[in-house]
Amino acid sequence: MTPRPQILIVDDEKHTREGLKWALERQCPQWEIGVAETAEAALSRLAARSTDVVVTDLKLPGMDGLALLEKVKSEDPDIAVILITAWGTVETAVEAMKKGASDFLTKPVRNDELLIRIEQALGRQGLARENERLHRAVDERYGFKNIIGRSPAMDRVFEVARQVAPTRATVLIQGESGTGKELIARAIHQNSPRGARPFVAINCGALAPGLLESELFGHEKGAFTHAIRSKVGRFEMAHQGTIFLDEISETTPDFQVRLLRVLQEQAFERVGGTETIQVDVRVLAATNRDLLARVKEGKFREDLFYRLNVVTIELPPLRDRPEDIPLLVEAFLREFAGQYGKADLKVSPRTMAQLQGFDWPGNVRQLRNVIEGLVVMSNGREIPPRALPEPIRRGGPSRETLALRVGSTLAEVESEVIRATLLHFNGNRARTARQLGIGRKTLYRKMDAYGIQ
Repeated sequence: MTPRPQILIVDDEKHTREGLKWALERQCPQWEIGVAETAEAALSRLAARSTDVVVTDLKLPGMDGLALLEKVKSEDPDIAVILITAWGTVETAVEAMKKGASDFLTKPVRNDELLIRIEQALGRQGLARENERLHRAVDERYGFKNIIGRSPAMDRVFEVARQVAPTRATVLIQGESGTGKELIARAIHQNSPRGARPFVAINCGALAPGLLESELFGHEKGAFTHAIRSKVGRFEMAHQGTIFLDEISETTPDFQVRLLRVLQEQAFERVGGTETIQVDVRVLAATNRDLLARVKEGKFREDLFYRLNVVTIELPPLRDRPEDIPLLVEAFLREFAGQYGKADLKVSPRTMAQLQGFDWPGNVRQLRNVIEGLVVMSNGREIPPRALPEPIRRGGPSRETLALRVGSTLAEVESEVIRATLLHFNGNRARTARQLGIGRKTLYRKMDAYGIQ
């Protein structure tokens, strides 16, 4: 049940304070209205019970309204204070606002006007509390303490991330697919001075070059076919916040030139536009490739690489930190057991040993998906080894090698290679096709022929 808003009226004239109390109670019975004759009496009441809004006269015996305002704000900045005076001047109003007053009214006060000002103050408080709640929820989800990992390799990641978070430095996060690069990026943003501002993420490898430019920089009406209205880009959305560019290695040289300018000048033009737009954006980028090798191959601009690579964070693959697997399994079990109503579910020691012995080409993301599946299909209180997917039970193909039976047909070999490569790239078909040296349509056709989902 939502508590009733608490309003306190402070005025040394009995008819005024009682009249305001009567009028507000009649119009807003959901409010609880208190009164005080002096500032000292008001402070005693505030110390005894919570209050949302104080409405006080400026001229009071003893401590005046401005002094009361300062005292209230020093003890509880969240309380809204509305000052009322018969001697209103611009200077007094400015001084009151500087000291934290939420509003300033002159006598005679109209009841409907005071009602509106109190409602506005309560509305601002509600928004502030909701923002605080949301900010706390984001902190709980994206704080460093909630990224699971106690291995030495992850300790090094946390150390660098915590050190770089409060700065404006551009960060390049490198790691295989599924290692949690966006999670680290969000934690860096959340623990920076920009934490209350937008965090905008985009996967550069998932969009065609022209569409990527439009998404990031926006476009003007008529810039291209189907551009029926102007569009704000992700960089504008991220103003005063952070933008996260995932799979930055998959971008074209032309796009890299535009991105370099944004990093250097914090300025760009929308696609089809001429107006230069200034932004204040911190850039975090991620890649699952060796970006320096891409530079040496001539596929990534060297100047952009050094702009992005101010600080590098290397996320270790899950196979290099098996000691973190029990922690991750426990966390995922709690998450999904609660979600699917299977409390107290656990894995047997032999099951855990097999989970720790698997190669996890899809890293933490793959482990999370496997645990969800195990929870969904479990019927008892403990998950036995036989419940594990076959590749994990038999150890599975390693990330770099594939075991094939002598006597296999070429179709069987091709099918197994496609399956393993898809698994390695966590189901990313575009990257699987590139790795296999075939077109995407060819890959789709072969997946259909071999019944690969």
